[in-house]
Amino acid sequence: MKFIRQTFESFRFAWQALRSNLLRTMLSLLGVTIGIFAIIAVFTLVDSLERNIKDSLSFIGDKVVYVQKWPWSFGGEYQWWKYFQRPEPTYKEYRFLNDKLENAKAMVAMDFKGRVTIKNGNNSMAALIQGTTIDYNKISDVPIETGRYFTQQEIDVSRNVAIIGSDVADNLFPAQDPVGKRFKISGMNFTVIGVQTRKGESILNVGGNPDIKCLIPYGSFAKMFHSINPSIDIAIKGYDSDEGLLELESEIRGLMRTRRGLRPVQDDNFAINRPEAAAQAISGVFSVLTVAGWVIGGFSILIGGFGIANIMFVSVKERTNIIGIQKSLGAKNYVILFQFLFEAILLSLVGGLAGIFLVYLLSFMSLGSLELTLTAGNIILGLGVSSVIGVLSGIIPAFSAARLDPVIAIRAK
Repeated sequence: MKFIRQTFESFRFAWQALRSNLLRTMLSLLGVTIGIFAIIAVFTLVDSLERNIKDSLSFIGDKVVYVQKWPWSFGGEYQWWKYFQRPEPTYKEYRFLNDKLENAKAMVAMDFKGRVTIKNGNNSMAALIQGTTIDYNKISDVPIETGRYFTQQEIDVSRNVAIIGSDVADNLFPAQDPVGKRFKISGMNFTVIGVQTRKGESILNVGGNPDIKCLIPYGSFAKMFHSINPSIDIAIKGYDSDEGLLELESEIRGLMRTRRGLRPVQDDNFAINRPEAAAQAISGVFSVLTVAGWVIGGFSILIGGFGIANIMFVSVKERTNIIGIQKSLGAKNYVILFQFLFEAILLSLVGGLAGIFLVYLLSFMSLGSLELTLTAGNIILGLGVSSVIGVLSGIIPAFSAARLDPVIAIRAK
């Protein structure tokens, strides 16, 4: 109980000392505030970006590979002149792979058409039209808020039915239930069978914003938009293990080379792309941002730490006489040490809290589709770093105060 009482008194004494020198206190904690703000702001940005990308991956598929004409490049020279000469993937190749692949859980052929005007009476908007086959909901996340998904028969006979995004529903059917109602895509009538749950635009937006999308059977899409040489994207979902995905890629490569009649010495004239590769490439950028945040914040915290240490030395000098009186009345060395150490920690924590509060205010700012969220982990990190800086900055002044001779100290002026 005595130790607890003395500890509480040390905290109270430290708080009174900080309040009595308010201007000096504010100037001292400024460096810590800026440093903690820089570090936690970068960590918050990185965490928010990673969360946004993970949410995006649920819509473009996990453990999915895409067979396409153009490879996704993440560094190095992009040989576009070489890729330009490649043939586009075709629906016949999709059927070939669908019949032959043994390591695939699901497969879909799909194509997109952007900025297509869709209408319902006087209501219209520009939407993204996507034609797809039946397994699309096994490849990508298709959360249906109202209505249902396609049936196999609707896909097989290319029926004019559509699953629309939430923005499409709001624009074409305001204050109505769209399911069962009809609208026009490029002059052709389609019936709404389902409405997707609102998702919002994301950073890694492969396939486009689902809120402005109309999903329709691939056959219906082909009749409206495909020319003499139609092209598609082929998405193939593998099994959960990385080994299974590597086997799937090898099998796709072998079948596609056979289908296109490539000789062993010839390069692939198609690309096998993985969304995870995009996420990993972006994670590399995140690592650089994190290091940059630590460097920038570290210099600020270092300056703030020296400022706190300097103020603590001044405080020891100013209160030498009081220290002598306390020690002459029986105060132990650790009590004196705790008084100054707690003052340094408290000063640093106040600076850290100010920096965290600035990050919290930053989280209310709009950064397009990115929603910044200050997590409990980052708050704990900021407070932890602040506490460590307080200990390191205050330990030497506190130790020097605790070692003062009471007789010499009480005579100090």
